[in-house]
Amino acid sequence: MKRVAGGTTLRNINVQVATATDLEPAQQQITSLLRQRHNIRAGRDDDFTVRNQQEIAEAATATADVMAGLLGAIAGVSLVVGGIGIMNIMLVSVTERTREIGTRMAVGAHGRDILTQFLIEAVSLSSVGGLLGIILGIVASKILSAIKHWPSLISPGSIVLAFLFSAAVGIFFGFYPARKAAALDPIEALRYE
Repeated sequence: MKRVAGGTTLRNINVQVATATDLEPAQQQITSLLRQRHNIRAGRDDDFTVRNQQEIAEAATATADVMAGLLGAIAGVSLVVGGIGIMNIMLVSVTERTREIGTRMAVGAHGRDILTQFLIEAVSLSSVGGLLGIILGIVASKILSAIKHWPSLISPGSIVLAFLFSAAVGIFFGFYPARKAAALDPIEALRYE
C-alpha cells in the first residue's frame, strides 16, 4: 500500500451481510467497533462514514434529480428567450404591416380576424422552431449514441409534449402583438407610412 498508493491509511471497507434483516444490526456493530478503535468518546462526532447500498442509491437519485432540475431551468430560460424573440418578430411584423391591417379592417375585417391571423403566424413560427428543435435533438441523440455507445431512448410522448409546448409558447408570446394589431384604428393605420 505504501509503495503503490503512497500511504498507509485504509480508505474503504466493504461488508456484506447474509440477509437484509442483518443490515441494521451490522451497521450498528461496525459503527461501535470503529468508534472504539478510533478512541472516539461519547458525544463526539464520528471521523468515519458507514453507508449502505440504499443510502448510496438515494444519494445518486438526489444527484440525478438536481441535474434534471438544472436542465429544466436551462430549458425554461431558453423557452423564455425564444418566446421574447417571437414576440419581437411579431411586433416588427405588426409595425411593418400596419397599412395592410388598416386596409383589411377598412374592407370589413374585425379585430378578432386580425387577432386570429397574427396568433396563427406566431404559432406557425414557434411550431416550425419546435420541429427544428425536435429534429436536431433526435439527430444529436443518435450521433452521441453512436460515438459514445450510450443507450438513448426517444419517447414519442416527449416529442409530442415538446411540440405542444412550443406551440403554447407561440400563443403566449404572440398574444400581445396580435392584440396590438387587432386594436389598431383603421383610419390611423391607413395613414401610417
